[in-house]
Amino acid sequence: MTVYGGMECGGTKFVCATGGEDGKLLARTEFPATTPAETIARALEFFGTQPHPLHSIGIGSFGPVDLDPASPKFGYITSTPKSGWHDTDLLGAVRRATSLPVAFDTDVNAAALGEARWGAARGLDTFLYLTIGTGLGGGAMVNGRLLHGLVHPEMGHIRVPHDLGADPFPGGCPFHGDCLEGLVSGPALEARWGQRGETLPPEHPAWDLEAHYIALGLVTWICTLSPQRIILGGGVMRQANLFPRIRAQVLALLNGYIQVPEIVSPVLGGDAGVLGAIALAAECGV
Repeated sequence: MTVYGGMECGGTKFVCATGGEDGKLLARTEFPATTPAETIARALEFFGTQPHPLHSIGIGSFGPVDLDPASPKFGYITSTPKSGWHDTDLLGAVRRATSLPVAFDTDVNAAALGEARWGAARGLDTFLYLTIGTGLGGGAMVNGRLLHGLVHPEMGHIRVPHDLGADPFPGGCPFHGDCLEGLVSGPALEARWGQRGETLPPEHPAWDLEAHYIALGLVTWICTLSPQRIILGGGVMRQANLFPRIRAQVLALLNGYIQVPEIVSPVLGGDAGVLGAIALAAECGV
């Protein structure tokens, strides 16, 4: 069996794994994202101690990242607010240490690819994958291809209507204040209500407000990308009570104008990102 390596590089933790074309993991580890040197070294140590030789490695990384193969900073984490990680040559470090083919994309695009291969988007060619947790990231597949452009989708940083009279919270994004990420991420929930989201009861007003903002984002992407399905993952979306609230808000906001796509949880759960990285590796290593 051909074995591939996958790295899901999050702002809080890294997940590394090996696996094959069947989507089953052979080995998996996770560890905190500390400094670039320490964290990348731990990932390389994991791959270097595996019993199966690796054909290639895929990396799905938090961003912003440079995805332009013609750029001198291709494979870099660029203008991230994560302390110490600005201008980190992630792709180059892995290539130099392993001498293997290495594929590179955003963590959410990788997760989208994983769900397309083995999860909630099988059989679809146009869909959206969002993760809402420490931040808000979005990946999209359009006509069977992961969406790239000038850079890559930054769905967390769109602006949505924010009634400061009803919700005076200024937002938590260090760049944009009350962009969508600044209003609905896990840290924004905690900053607005004074406690972590998982401690808030289902009847708390936080959840109707959260669903409202998420739905505003979703209808924007429904009208622009026309996804066949929307997959919502991440720590915030572990609150099962959010899904019916979001679906109801999306239905109301679209008001019968166009068809509402399915809004579902990821089938691959917490392994969507690292499995997607393995899928990236399989695509680059052929």
